[in-house]
Amino acid sequence: MIALASDHAGLPLKKEIIELLESMNLEYKDYGTYTGESCDYAIFGQKAANAVASCECERGILCCGTGIGISLAANKTKGIRCVVCSDCFSAKMSREHNNANMLALGARVVGGELARMIVEIWLTTEFAGGRHQRRVDQIMAIEAGEDLAAK
Repeated sequence: MIALASDHAGLPLKKEIIELLESMNLEYKDYGTYTGESCDYAIFGQKAANAVASCECERGILCCGTGIGISLAANKTKGIRCVVCSDCFSAKMSREHNNANMLALGARVVGGELARMIVEIWLTTEFAGGRHQRRVDQIMAIEAGEDLAAK
């Protein structure tokens, strides 16, 4: 299951992503917002991030004006590796090399068709593991408070 969330600026793009997920027969849970009324992205980003961190959802996709604010909020949740992507190559590498579990998109940055391409690539790319697992483990060690430079 895919966790979805947006603020008011990202809502139209989130609706396009919902159409894509439905066409791919992928289940999702929408954590809001549901209206175009001004709201705070951090609230909705955290709701979706909590669903991914708790394994209620396998991955998450977030939308706000730039993708930046909502990704910063999501990344404060332990276990979340949320990336902002505006191109297909970064989407592919974020999964293949970094095992990103959340994707953030900027509705004011990418158009609907590009966003659909980014999401489809991100959802269908598997983590390569191998040497990349060591690096993901290092990221998680930093999150746990380890000082990698002291080693």
